[in-house]
Amino acid sequence: MTSTRSSTLPQARFGRGLILVCLAGVIWGTIGPGVRIVHEWSGLSPLTISAYRAIAAVVVLVVIALVRRRFATSWSLAVHHWRRVIMVGLLTAAAQLLFFIAVVATGVSIATVVCLGFAPVLLLVISCIQRRRLPSGGRALTVVVAVVGLLLVCLVGGAGDQAPNPLLGILTALGAGAAYALFADVARPLSKRLDTLTMTTATMSVAAAVLVPGGLLVTHLRGEATTPSDIRSWLLIVYLGVVSLAVAHALLFNGLRSIPSGAAVVATLLEPVTAVLIAVVFLHEKLTLAGLVGCVLILAAIASLGKQSDDPQPQ
Repeated sequence: MTSTRSSTLPQARFGRGLILVCLAGVIWGTIGPGVRIVHEWSGLSPLTISAYRAIAAVVVLVVIALVRRRFATSWSLAVHHWRRVIMVGLLTAAAQLLFFIAVVATGVSIATVVCLGFAPVLLLVISCIQRRRLPSGGRALTVVVAVVGLLLVCLVGGAGDQAPNPLLGILTALGAGAAYALFADVARPLSKRLDTLTMTTATMSVAAAVLVPGGLLVTHLRGEATTPSDIRSWLLIVYLGVVSLAVAHALLFNGLRSIPSGAAVVATLLEPVTAVLIAVVFLHEKLTLAGLVGCVLILAAIASLGKQSDDPQPQ
């Protein structure tokens, strides 16, 4: 009886962590359509929207910490682990900035495939190097199926994307994927040392310190719109900051406590699936057969994560 319970508990924790990370992926799937709508309503660039959503996320997180009388404790804990906190925050900002550059340079579809497809592959390679052994067949197959599904979801119908600088776009998308993979790998051990509120507030504050001046400065230099003039855009920006940045990262950090970073990166591939479904339902875009197959492959890859026998990644 005792052995049964001890074997069931890790599985239950893995399942709970996987659900939390999948929820984060679903929420991230609303970012693309949300940014697109804000841009259409207000004319703000993605970099400017990213800056404002970072401000919204940090303000709400700090207010919650103050209301819960956790600010001083959170500050102390974050300072104690300042190196890893800064690293996670910088990687968060780098992934976003590089991805936005890739989108402008080579289009949404290619940037998404290269970025999100490279991340799980890179983590698989890092894991092999750390363990000094090849991955199990099941784990390698999961990554392959997930990447193929991503290709089908994002590239079908994406041939019309503008690609003014494809080489720059691919290089920055690879950089974004690498930053995202390293972010997950570095954040996992930190998530076990800090509570969720502390970790989310500290790392998002570091990310905002990069995203806010960077986004607003570029906007100013280009002479683009700096603030939206309608309340709808502001409300959607607040959603993008509070929910798709703060809440989604809190879910991810919580999930990373019980699942490996490689599994987490695969699970967040629900992001493009969610974005496609939103586009079909609300933006009246068509879902092709290839796109549907891609969604099914990604879901199958995520469903197989709990059946893999690989040991947790070393920290």
